Amino acid sequence: MTDTADLPFRFRFRVRYSECDAQTVVFNARYADYVDIAVNEYIRTLFGDYQNLLARDLDIQVVSLTVNYRAPARFDDVLEARIRAGRLGNTSFTLHLEFVRYGDAQPVAEADITYVLIQPSKMAKAPIPAELRETLEVGAPGVLISHAGE
Repeated sequence: MTDTADLPFRFRFRVRYSECDAQTVVFNARYADYVDIAVNEYIRTLFGDYQNLLARDLDIQVVSLTVNYRAPARFDDVLEARIRAGRLGNTSFTLHLEFVRYGDAQPVAEADITYVLIQPSKMAKAPIPAELRETLEVGAPGVLISHAGE
């Protein structure tokens, strides 16, 4: 049995009817929404209210998003996004997400999203402060947030 502390941060959600296309599977563009929703929950878990970053004159902006599809997801499936830190640069960081179907762990998609840290008051890149870097490196192992109602 796997200790939940060995698992990455996990976010569960249910596929809604309006997210599916004429082929009755999740429309490809919806995965960008899924990444955004999952990462927002992850950032909230790591740093608390998003306003905590903004109060420090820090914000994040997406500079790259890649998605690779593995299997179709359908209406009413419960998907689980698993998030781990990827590359941590001087002013940017990448998060890796794996989407699996809850219940059978069928891989559905994976994504890498890269953010640059900015200082909004100057609209300029900012170095990642040591404490934020450490928090990103550690992540949120074992944390599960579910909006699926499973």
